[in-house]
Amino acid sequence: MKQITIDRSKRLYQEPHTGHNRWHPDIEPVLEVAPGEELLLETRDAADGQIKPGMSVADLAGMDTKVAHPLTGPVYVGGAKPGDLLEIEYLDIVPQPYGWTRVRPGAGFLRDLFPQPYLAHWHMAGGYATSPQLPGVRIPESSFMGTAGLAPSHEELAKWTAREADLVRRGGVALMPDAQDAVPHGEPIASTALRTMPPRENCGNLDAKQLTRGSLLYIPVSVAGALYSVGDAHYAQGDSECCVTAIEMGATVTVRFKLHAGVAAQRNIRFPRFAHPGYFTRPEWAAPRNFIATVGMPIRDDGTQEGEQHLSLAARNALVNMIHLLQERGWSMEQAYVICSVAVDLRVSNLVDVPNVTVSALLPEDIFVT
Repeated sequence: MKQITIDRSKRLYQEPHTGHNRWHPDIEPVLEVAPGEELLLETRDAADGQIKPGMSVADLAGMDTKVAHPLTGPVYVGGAKPGDLLEIEYLDIVPQPYGWTRVRPGAGFLRDLFPQPYLAHWHMAGGYATSPQLPGVRIPESSFMGTAGLAPSHEELAKWTAREADLVRRGGVALMPDAQDAVPHGEPIASTALRTMPPRENCGNLDAKQLTRGSLLYIPVSVAGALYSVGDAHYAQGDSECCVTAIEMGATVTVRFKLHAGVAAQRNIRFPRFAHPGYFTRPEWAAPRNFIATVGMPIRDDGTQEGEQHLSLAARNALVNMIHLLQERGWSMEQAYVICSVAVDLRVSNLVDVPNVTVSALLPEDIFVT
């Protein structure tokens, strides 16, 4: 089996021949595989190995801030050409035994409510993750790759950069190209490559927890060879990853590629798709079997009624209500936020009962053990 291995004691910038942390069509592939071949790739965690067991919150202050996400690759898929649809089958995902979740000031869905940093360490064994910062919580294993994608074309690179710059000009939030901590560090790639934080048409940081073992990911091909890269493994995550991190970890992933020649162009498929022929995780956790839910509607704290276009306000209120529920049970606000990020699923309950479109937050009760 072909493979890309890494030295887990080293940062990506110390092994730049194994990967990259920006999207750009001119990043050279690490190796080539043929459709149907199995490929093993070792990956680093989202913070590029900077967070380690025993670290304190104070230690986070000295970290490099623009390294996410270190990806392994690119991999040149023989025969892939623009207009094709690349199918990636996840044959196996093997987690590392340590992971972490952090609250980062200025980031996350509820960043205005959490101005202080927080860090939870996780230890994985026997199919569960446990943390000394969350005693009595046990999170079942459901490993997936948070970030995986193909290289954009030069045309897409320019188009996506321009649209994100336009969003920033209009008062929105986007991470623009930045050479700081970039790998590769050489120009012109470092200053023009896309950051990996947002998902785009090339997939990237989709953070879809259903992309577990056995799943199939479909991405439109934009450059010769497709140039597939992967990283940012998660041991478990709630649908929303609200505090901006899940249970972050390094992993070893085995994949196999299949080409659907011309399909993306013929069917005008512009965005990724994914599927799973079975359960993406154990059914009692996917459902979940035993849960409690809070509800959010687009109503502001001062009582102002918003409408259907404010679904994110409904999601915010569902999460805030869940945090309050967990605080009633004795958890701190920060502990509750982490629990929401790694285990609580947001569901759109209705989009039609205007003005109060509704989002529900589902908490699986079985994560709590005595």
